[in-house]
Amino acid sequence: MRYLMLSKTKDNEPDERLFTEMAAFIEEMSASGVLLATGGLDTAGFKIESAGDEVTVTDGPFTEAKEAFGGFALVEVRSKEEAIELGRRFLKIVGDGESHVHQVFS
Repeated sequence: MRYLMLSKTKDNEPDERLFTEMAAFIEEMSASGVLLATGGLDTAGFKIESAGDEVTVTDGPFTEAKEAFGGFALVEVRSKEEAIELGRRFLKIVGDGESHVHQVFS
């Protein structure tokens, strides 16, 4: 089962402990074959909307957004419970925050 894990950004300044623990976590997931891809996201982004035949593209950042996704990981695990455990471990490293996790269907 593949899951896309999105993390919301916080205004916290990263420190050496965060970098060290996150590097070890990523290395562990990569070595076990669980981590398929990871990366940071441009919090400004853009959105594409359609209404009938009209398509509108709007550049961010969006003033109405109080929070934005700042990073992602694509993982392959055996169960939803395993994805939840990875999410728990991630939040334990980065501190208080929120992640959204979505199963990716093939």
